[in-house]
Amino acid sequence: MSGRYPSGSRKALLEIYRRLYGHYGPQHWWPGETAWEVMAGAILTQNTAWANVEKALANLKGAGALAPRALRELPHEELATLIRPSGYYRAKASKLKALARFVEGYGDDLAGLFSEAAPGLREKLLEVHGIGEETADSILLYAARRPVFVVDAYTRRIFSRLGLGPGEDGYRHWQGFFMEDLPHREQLFNEYHALLVRHGKEHCQKKPRCPPCPVKSLCAFFLSQNGV
Repeated sequence: MSGRYPSGSRKALLEIYRRLYGHYGPQHWWPGETAWEVMAGAILTQNTAWANVEKALANLKGAGALAPRALRELPHEELATLIRPSGYYRAKASKLKALARFVEGYGDDLAGLFSEAAPGLREKLLEVHGIGEETADSILLYAARRPVFVVDAYTRRIFSRLGLGPGEDGYRHWQGFFMEDLPHREQLFNEYHALLVRHGKEHCQKKPRCPPCPVKSLCAFFLSQNGV
């Protein structure tokens, strides 16, 4: 059974956004005092909860190491120890150093880096060790403030249950599903992704909590489970 709206319709996506926003309110993403902190956080949050990232960032701040040059100069093992709360800390230390070396090519001038066109900048970010599509797009949206929709596991789970999505799987297809049907507004993409993460954590979990869900009347999974 499908939801009430045809797959890929702008009306469906905006109605889901309206209901999520009405239920949860603004999410104030991305938590970070500087663009570089957002970039570092996009790597640290890989495969871990944000609470662990906050501990790692606090350690970096306390050591005066939350800046590209400081990260480049910090011994690898010392950096790994500081970010240990985020998990996979040795691998993430290598990724942070790779990102710091990347911005060194711009004289650590993030404004200059972000002045580049989004498609070209995205390709350059993807060439950096440890940066995949989701991380690159998180940097573009939350640090560079470009209207690029971020797709994660919550997005796929929620919309698969809703009965909406692209005809083919894969990051590129999922991202296109949203970007083809939504207005290209940075604030909209920012809030939408944050709301999906919140919804995925609180209601649309691996074992969904459907009764209090604000979009259950539009959800193919809920309707099928209840014989509608």
